[in-house]
Amino acid sequence: MVAVKSAQKEIVIAPALQRARGVGRIATKQGNGRTRLDTLFQEGCGKIRLPNTHSPSLEAVLINTAGGITGGDHLSWSAEVAPDGHLVLTTQACERSYRSTGDFGRVETRLQLGAGAHLDWLPQETILFAASKLARKLDVDMAEGATLTAIESVLLGRDAMGEDAADALLRDNWRIRRNGRLIHAEATALRADPAERRSLSLLAGNRAFATVLHVAATPDQAEALCAQLRAMLPEGGAIGASATGERLVVRAMAPTGLALRRLIVPVLIELTGAGSLPRLWHL
Repeated sequence: MVAVKSAQKEIVIAPALQRARGVGRIATKQGNGRTRLDTLFQEGCGKIRLPNTHSPSLEAVLINTAGGITGGDHLSWSAEVAPDGHLVLTTQACERSYRSTGDFGRVETRLQLGAGAHLDWLPQETILFAASKLARKLDVDMAEGATLTAIESVLLGRDAMGEDAADALLRDNWRIRRNGRLIHAEATALRADPAERRSLSLLAGNRAFATVLHVAATPDQAEALCAQLRAMLPEGGAIGASATGERLVVRAMAPTGLALRRLIVPVLIELTGAGSLPRLWHL
């Protein structure tokens, strides 16, 4: 804090705090029956790495070298999948949203899928710490015949430390379009209200939750996948699946992050284009 005295009054100037900025963009092309890298751009704390795999799909790992997100930070990711391509996007580790003394930290993701393409959006869990503020936005534009599997999961504090992040704030907005037509929209908000944590219609005391969205090529495919998933979901688990049109939505809750993974990993394996998860997902 710097104080500047003038003839009439003292003006207090707050210091400009350093904030993380990161941008990562990737685009694919098709060649010899494989999805290959076309363009790659990275800036600031946003990095993208391409591990070697034995799959015809292309796998990319998104990395935030800042080590987490706090108030005023801004991360922007975007990906474009060529027609008939298959791209898998994941993260190096769980993202962490740390205490903020002011603004929300922002993470914005934009995905574009060509005709007949498939994209697996598989970031690992986001951990909300006490007094954190996080605003996320996911925008997806899909061409005819394209399919998508996407997940966002949240942990309220760290299991091993007994944290519950009771005052954490979250804003999460999804918009999915096919040929410019909105086919899925949802908004999630945590407002540090104790009723949100205890209510049977909300978190019911759980500290981990996830939404999985699969957009199939046709409504019939979505219905068939939904019936398949319902047959394999564990009895008594806080997890359910529903299909509307070409959309299949799975929502799950659990008391811990490990318990949540046990619920959602079998679901993701069934819905991903490769039928398996990236190696970084294996504990």
